Amino acid sequence: MARAGLNAERVTIAGAELADEVGLGQVTMSQVARRLGVKDASLYAHVRNLEDLRGRIALVAADEKSIRIAEATAGRSGRDALVAFADAWREYAHEHPGRYAATQAPIRIDPDLAATAPGPRRAVELTYGMLRGYGLAEPDLTDAVRLLRSTFHGFVALEAAGGFAHSRPPQHSWVRALDALHTLLEHWPPSREGDPA
Repeated sequence: MARAGLNAERVTIAGAELADEVGLGQVTMSQVARRLGVKDASLYAHVRNLEDLRGRIALVAADEKSIRIAEATAGRSGRDALVAFADAWREYAHEHPGRYAATQAPIRIDPDLAATAPGPRRAVELTYGMLRGYGLAEPDLTDAVRLLRSTFHGFVALEAAGGFAHSRPPQHSWVRALDALHTLLEHWPPSREGDPA
């Protein structure tokens, strides 16, 4: 029988908080149950298993991150939008490392939950919308989205792992990387002849 007051949202938030504290890969159903003060079995009335919980954490994180990016980029365009977008992404990754990891991991998410979750859809709309401000159209839009995601995620992942040991502060390199991305997006190279769309 489900414990009164316990629901899928509370279980997910408890899992997300734990992921931020100990790392997504270290979260177990037993730890989440202890955090909520219930028996392990009580959780299974609300989430199917650990994979389902991770998928729910990923959806919560995608929603939180996209809201933050939307607020940061509202009314901005060009370089200002790019920098606001990137800074919001990086700040979220720093503040919520476990949740952020869930948005980047290959987690199997319940299709019914994914279909009604606004976060992933909003994230795509925000990214493509910001890039259209540079005058890009398909297939260049998709290529640019992949470039931004690779740059942002690569930077924050290396930063989190202590991969920037040089004396130059990572913030300086981050600013220069965004300058370089802005310049590239303004002068996007033409498609090669024969490139598939």
